[in-house]
Amino acid sequence: MAIVQSVNSFINGLVWGPPMLILLVGTGIFLTFAVRFMQVGRVGLWWRHTFGGLFSKRSRTSDGSNITPFQAVSTAMASTVGTGNIVGVATAITLGGPGAVFWMWLTALFGMATKFCEATLAVKYREVTPDGKYVGGPMYYIKNGLGPNWRWLATLFAIFGMVASFGIGNMTQANAVTANVVGLSKTAFGFDLAPGFVAAILLILSALVLIGGVKRIGAVAGTLVPAMALVYVIGGLIVLFVHIDKVPDAFTLIIHSAFYGHAAVGGFTGAAIAQAIRFGVARGLFSNEAGLGSAPIAHATAIVKNPVKQGLLGMVDPFLDTIIVCTISALVILVSGEWMAPGIAEAGAGTLTAQAFNSVMPGGFGSWLVTIGIVLFAFSTILGWCVYGERCVIYLFGHKAALPFRIIFTLVVPVGALAKLELVWNLADLFNGLMAIPNLIALLLLSPVVFKLAKEYFSDPANRED
Repeated sequence: MAIVQSVNSFINGLVWGPPMLILLVGTGIFLTFAVRFMQVGRVGLWWRHTFGGLFSKRSRTSDGSNITPFQAVSTAMASTVGTGNIVGVATAITLGGPGAVFWMWLTALFGMATKFCEATLAVKYREVTPDGKYVGGPMYYIKNGLGPNWRWLATLFAIFGMVASFGIGNMTQANAVTANVVGLSKTAFGFDLAPGFVAAILLILSALVLIGGVKRIGAVAGTLVPAMALVYVIGGLIVLFVHIDKVPDAFTLIIHSAFYGHAAVGGFTGAAIAQAIRFGVARGLFSNEAGLGSAPIAHATAIVKNPVKQGLLGMVDPFLDTIIVCTISALVILVSGEWMAPGIAEAGAGTLTAQAFNSVMPGGFGSWLVTIGIVLFAFSTILGWCVYGERCVIYLFGHKAALPFRIIFTLVVPVGALAKLELVWNLADLFNGLMAIPNLIALLLLSPVVFKLAKEYFSDPANRED
């Protein structure tokens, strides 16, 4: 087992090394300039489309099989808004310093252009199954956009995506739920809650949603994602309101540290500029998944006439995930001063975030908020990745494989809840990285198609009518 872990760590280092980060961010930069900073210039349009989707009447097709554009966004965000928004931000600050937050922002800004192209291509090249359901994603826009000579690349993506769904999208998330619920029961109530009990409850809840298919997942995600994000953000804003005088200094510290690094303080590891960039970019990409190819699988299921309109909605993922939720987490950690406490680096990222909230909220309420946030974020990630894995399975084995996959995916949830997952985490990271490679190749090769569609869309005002 030690040999397997060593080999996997070595391969992981290659897959997620500087070349991959440069490819991911470089693609985002290229696409940002190519679409003329649409994420900034068209902010009013994509924002209106997003919240307009909350009140959309077009919630079903004739057979009720597909979902609204907003539900597609929520399903995509169900996987991106996850534990990385709490633990990932704390890890970035601990290892990369406050400056890492700035590079997370920059990654999200360029990632919005990447998500725009992914969602646009997903709708453009999606297919309809015999029962009237939309299926799409990188494997479909590789096959239908690049032609039969590229089918092997589409197949590789589907294989990597299927495997990754059981790791980063299932077992690791279920384990995070169990660990945090068990930990909270011990600290708050003084008794050890049986992990098996938590796993059983999680299995039941997962089955109730997942077996129902993408429409039920979209409906639950459309409610759960906005609600959980709102509760967490409100809690964070309460902390920031109490420390309102420190907020400007926190922003100054983030920007200054991004370009000048930060010296070690207390138990804090300390970070040079290179570390700030490395961990900021890495954690930003892990958080919003721009370029990995996962989100377009959900966007392809939306009932929308024009691919560009769904592309505009796709830009919401990195904005809400990183610019809003991750920034709230980062500011709470910085203004509380807990990030400089002795020994905090060894205590763990989750502990850092909980202590930051507890600095303002009495009675350990901060720990409750963080734990509930991690539980809901992790559960929503399970929902989102079930959709991704199912679509990869449909591409590889046909539509009849969808229900068996959902059943197997559901049964794996309690396995992850009770397992020791160090190797699983590493394997999940590996296949996540492998997913990105064929997707980024396709985005670069098909970028002229996106540019043409966008030009046509914005040159005709009729295309912007709801």
